[in-house]
Amino acid sequence: MLNHLTNINHLKSGNFFLLAGPCVVESEKMTLGIAQRIKEITDKLEIPFIFKASYRKANRTRLDSFTGIGDKEALQILAKAAKEFNVPTVTDIHESHEAAMAAEYVDVLQIPAFLCRQTDLLVAAAKTGKTVNVKKGQFLAASSMKFAVDKIRQSGNEKIMLTERGTMLGYSDLVVDYRGIGVMKSFDVPVVLDITHSLQQPNQQSGVTGGQPHLISTIAKAGIAVGVDGIFIETHPDPANALSDGANMLHLDKLENLLTQLVAIRKTVAQF
Repeated sequence: MLNHLTNINHLKSGNFFLLAGPCVVESEKMTLGIAQRIKEITDKLEIPFIFKASYRKANRTRLDSFTGIGDKEALQILAKAAKEFNVPTVTDIHESHEAAMAAEYVDVLQIPAFLCRQTDLLVAAAKTGKTVNVKKGQFLAASSMKFAVDKIRQSGNEKIMLTERGTMLGYSDLVVDYRGIGVMKSFDVPVVLDITHSLQQPNQQSGVTGGQPHLISTIAKAGIAVGVDGIFIETHPDPANALSDGANMLHLDKLENLLTQLVAIRKTVAQF
């Protein structure tokens, strides 16, 4: 069972695992509806599933950007989704004092890419005993993520995974260097490919990050081909009106078709 996840390595099977959900908890109805639909799809395709939603967005460009509905309320909704659909959950934390609070409600603590070098944050997450997913900084070589892994291990926690989410190319674009996936897998941790944030276009004049969602399938298929353990997807039933990161999210109606293709590619790759 995936509920009450204790070790992410339990998810490593013949298939990839999936971290998916909306960027942020917008409401209980919206969050539970997305979780239910993803669970239906992943059960059908036999994909291990971890439901993802941020309880708060701290790294916004503009002061007037939506950040959340309230920490405790959002975390309680995540806990409800876990119980109702029998799935583990993952959410971001941004400061070390948030780790213990979030750990009361979710199974996996995620470290945002810009914060992957923050020692106090990594140590606090590690000491909760939860699985820690560290996103690779857009400014780091994959080899440098060894030190994030070391910080967590040296804090007494072996439940670690790393997520590739693109590298800065100039000021307003990202590129995925697929060589880095093999490098990070060499640290003996599961490696995830974030196929939606890898297509962000940051630093827009509007102060709202852009994206290239038409390339989601391309990034995902390449990731499966090179052997990622997991796929990270932000998805929403109405990306154009999502309250955060709508520009690079996958429409929920397109999720099943994409995952069906990825499962087929994974089966083909496994033959070699």
